Amino acid sequence: MPASDSIPSRFFNRELSWLEFNQRVLEHAESVEQPLLERAKFLAITGSNLDEFFMVRVGGLKMQYQRNPMVRDPAGLTIGEQLHAVSERCHQLQRDQYRILNELLQPLLAESGIRRLKLDTAGQRARAAADQWFQNEVLAVLSPQALYHDTPFPLLQGLQLHVCVRLEQVPDPGVVVTTEASSAEASKPDGPGWQFSVIPLGRVINRMISLPIERGYGFVLLEDLVKQHIDEFFPGRKVLDCTTFRITRNADVQLREDAAPDLMVGMEEVLESRRQSRCVRLELSSDASEETVAYLTETLEVTAQDLFRVDGPLDLTYLFQLVSIEGFRSLRSEPWPPQGNPSIEPSESMFSNISRGDCLLIHPYERFDPVLRLIEEAASDPDVLAIKQVLYRTSRDSPIVEALKRAAERGKYVTAIVELKARFDEARNIEWAREMEQAGVQVIYGVRGLKTHAKVCIIVRREPHGIVRYMHFGTGNYNEVTAGIYSDVSLLTSNEALGEDATKFFNSVTGASQPNAMQHLAAAPTTLRSRLLGLIEAETQRRAEGQEAEIIAKLNALVDTDIINALYEASRAGVRVRLNIRGVCCLVPGVKGLSKTIEVVSIVDRFLEHARVIYFKHGGDEQLFISSADWMPRNLDRRIELLVPVLRPELRKRMLSTLRTYFKDNTNAWKLLPTGMYERLTPTDKKPAMRAQAILYNQAVAATRRAEQSGRTTFETHQPRQAD
Repeated sequence: MPASDSIPSRFFNRELSWLEFNQRVLEHAESVEQPLLERAKFLAITGSNLDEFFMVRVGGLKMQYQRNPMVRDPAGLTIGEQLHAVSERCHQLQRDQYRILNELLQPLLAESGIRRLKLDTAGQRARAAADQWFQNEVLAVLSPQALYHDTPFPLLQGLQLHVCVRLEQVPDPGVVVTTEASSAEASKPDGPGWQFSVIPLGRVINRMISLPIERGYGFVLLEDLVKQHIDEFFPGRKVLDCTTFRITRNADVQLREDAAPDLMVGMEEVLESRRQSRCVRLELSSDASEETVAYLTETLEVTAQDLFRVDGPLDLTYLFQLVSIEGFRSLRSEPWPPQGNPSIEPSESMFSNISRGDCLLIHPYERFDPVLRLIEEAASDPDVLAIKQVLYRTSRDSPIVEALKRAAERGKYVTAIVELKARFDEARNIEWAREMEQAGVQVIYGVRGLKTHAKVCIIVRREPHGIVRYMHFGTGNYNEVTAGIYSDVSLLTSNEALGEDATKFFNSVTGASQPNAMQHLAAAPTTLRSRLLGLIEAETQRRAEGQEAEIIAKLNALVDTDIINALYEASRAGVRVRLNIRGVCCLVPGVKGLSKTIEVVSIVDRFLEHARVIYFKHGGDEQLFISSADWMPRNLDRRIELLVPVLRPELRKRMLSTLRTYFKDNTNAWKLLPTGMYERLTPTDKKPAMRAQAILYNQAVAATRRAEQSGRTTFETHQPRQAD
């Protein structure tokens, strides 16, 4: 981070801040306080995170470098300086990952009965099973592809494992080569001394292959099995060496919507472009020969900055599969099954439940089922006239998509805004869009030039006293799978004013028009930024007038410089600002004269913190909002987002209590320092151990028990059997 003397920059670099977040996740993999398989899961998460970081952020930086390498970010770094700093930090992260895997996790897993086997030292039964698996399942499926210097290099799939094989060249009997010439030519990758071949491992064959061992669970990785039998792919040829490698391609490929008359066709072209985009990272086994390294780096056109030599198995996401093996209960965290919300009566329809008053669900401590029930009941309810919903990401076998299709088939007016530009979910969303269109759903592919990221569903129902709109507003996606592992918030309401606003918002998106003024909701890119700045400035003004003022925000990322500068002004006025930012934070906290009253913490625990919740003291007339938007330029200026107030006082009070709980955590919380580094908070004699997620889960369990006990208004006794 650039600094002037002892005064730090006003902003941290976004990319380096994100890498510090991944470091915090990695520390969970190293922590002895975590159960062993949970540590393996956190290590897998860091690998998956880095994959996406290279595809999107590094890929984007490289494209910017080609356009103008001297552009500086708000922290003052040029594109070239950022790429250099990112490369150094990523290489260090990789070294830490494999130190943890090789020195800590693998030995501990082996002691616990989970062993990655080496075939040359495995038992006879394991070797025999491996040989049989190779003959029956592998050799018939995989195919090597010879590589020649005078033919194009094959199009390799990004993030897939490949084995590169160096073979001794078969001499052409019609060519006479002197010993001196032969020696010179043999040093060239494309000379007669050797020839390369590549074997894509694909995704058809399971990478983790279980093998019989005396006790516990033994497995071998597919690439190790292929290497063990590599000669069988090349009968009559001498294999000089083979190595596993993987490439990462730039996925920051954007659709030029002004040149795409058909958005769906355009997105399919984007997906194809990603398959052929530039290689931004080359990972190689550390035992790769220098000849193989030279050949691949030259052919794939990668620099030393982009080359990562790995001391262990490439692609750590295989550990996700390891975590899911049966048994080994003691190596996992205690299950936390989601609880029911006490205000929702399971025996009544969701329409009846919501009619009694707004309901706030805090996931995953509370079940996502009420949201699914609402949409599924709407699909079959004869009084429901219309369903309007935004779908950004959803699950592979989405019950919500099925419900929308069923509703349309039953003659209801169903409109779905399906965001085809949702990164890495484009293919799935295209498939869902086509299926819903065939079922009669009116499908809108978002808005030109913007991503529709808002989380809203509107259900229009005819009731005896007139039309009623039932709504769901959320901070997370309509995905019942991620709702079980992401911390998010849902608001279920039939508030008339919110219903009017929601309808204006939805119609403005589907009709590509400017929304009419809304009473309660704020939407990006039109009013959300100005609304947030106005709320922050109002707290600043109140504090300047001597009133109490406070801002609390829980977000995934804080990048926007206008918002950060407004928070700096609030801090200078003396406003207490408490920020719970899971990932990227470009704000510099705790600096005298700039941000002295600003505190930033990050929680990394078993659930991914994903909710966006913002609180303003507002002169005692407290205001609290949930939102789909992080405080980033892309969310505030280039996406369609929503800011939704929580209007019922008792729900505001509950959500505020939840916000404050995060600042009590001293077991899985990190405090951001003015240097850009994070300091893990620890319990003390005066402050005993507090874990926010455990507190919130225990609160949900206690609320469920109280509701069950209070529901027992009468007792039915067992009577003795009457004599005949």
